[in-house]
Amino acid sequence: MNVGMLKDQELILRYLDGDDKSFEILLNRHRDKIYTSIYLFVKNRDMANDIFQDVFIKIIDTLRKGKYNHEGKFLQWAMRISYNMCVDNFRRSKRRTKVSPSETFDIFDVLENKDENMEETMIKNQLSVRIKSLVDQLPPEQREVVILRHYADMSFKEISQLTRVSINTALGRMRYALINMRKMVGDKELLIS
Repeated sequence: MNVGMLKDQELILRYLDGDDKSFEILLNRHRDKIYTSIYLFVKNRDMANDIFQDVFIKIIDTLRKGKYNHEGKFLQWAMRISYNMCVDNFRRSKRRTKVSPSETFDIFDVLENKDENMEETMIKNQLSVRIKSLVDQLPPEQREVVILRHYADMSFKEISQLTRVSINTALGRMRYALINMRKMVGDKELLIS
């Protein structure tokens, strides 16, 4: 049997039985989503790398202690750990950072890039910078929901549990985020014309 085809839970059980390769497969399977969501919260590559490593140290520690809850999905559990570590980081620093155009991270770096020509790549990069700029201008609660929904691919139910608000509140925050982003785009178009 191909180990890469095993479900997350099976990989965890194999890892706990001493198969380190199984954890490596699990890490590689979910690394991009977890790292991207961390980066979008902290807006700093070095800090994101540090938090990402801390997340996986905590995951390994929790697995080895036998405290992993098998009822939930691994990715959502790992996302909750990363979210909590990002919140802890914000509490410690008491400030939020902004994305600057000079930063080299691009969300499309972690997505598959199949047979794109240079023009398509340039358009995606420009669009990515614009979207990150719009998301960064949102109020923190709205930005959080957009990141969790679109970059971490979480359901509104998972978002509501993670952020400890009702599903309706999470949906409302997404609605207002989209309204605000449309307004920002409209305002910029008016300035250009």
